[in-house]
Amino acid sequence: MTSDAPPLPLPGPRYARFSRRFKAVLLDWMLAMALLFGALAVASNVASDGLSRILGVAVVAILLLYEPVMVWRAGGTLGHIWTNLRVVDDRGGNLSFTRALARIAVKSVLGWYSFVVMAATRRNQAVHDLLTHSTVQIRDPAKAKPGQYITERREDDPTMPSRLRRALVTLVYLGLSVFLYFGVLAVLVRSGVLSRACLNQDICSGSDRIIDFVAAAAFLLMIAMVIGMGWRGRLLGARKA
Repeated sequence: MTSDAPPLPLPGPRYARFSRRFKAVLLDWMLAMALLFGALAVASNVASDGLSRILGVAVVAILLLYEPVMVWRAGGTLGHIWTNLRVVDDRGGNLSFTRALARIAVKSVLGWYSFVVMAATRRNQAVHDLLTHSTVQIRDPAKAKPGQYITERREDDPTMPSRLRRALVTLVYLGLSVFLYFGVLAVLVRSGVLSRACLNQDICSGSDRIIDFVAAAAFLLMIAMVIGMGWRGRLLGARKA
């Protein structure tokens, strides 16, 4: 029995969520660590200093060129491929080597802070994606689950405050978040939980490192939440009607 109903339209691009991209980054980091420890193991068992230097230079070159070359030629790193992701330029193809190199440079400078704007963009783009006119999409939609991606966000809701108002209110909340972060650090130092030497001179014990990392991660999460909520009209002062 056949149906005369027209086929459903093909969905648009599927843009990767942060959780999926984080998994790809983690896999690439594990590969980098395996390469480093493997190189150290080889170098420690080689009697030749010259060969050890050549090995060191080769490892550094691989680590520096791995992502831009893979994004340029394969549309993503091994981490991207294993998590069913692809880095795509605005024309739908792979990035050029120059843009792929610029992308990793921006990502290296900003670190995790590059990802905090994702929830405020239409296509889940980080800062390094925006600056290089690229997106990270699902490579094979047939293998993807709904929780791994979003479709393009639309801003045609008449109850949503203007972009200018949302941006200004979000900036105010971000400023308050910065004050809160430094206030928490001050309290931790005064209570003796975090040493002043760690905060001011980066001379930290093991426990200081853990506390500093947790505080920084919480601050990063708070920034991401403020930006996402602000752009979706969920902050007091710029809420949806």
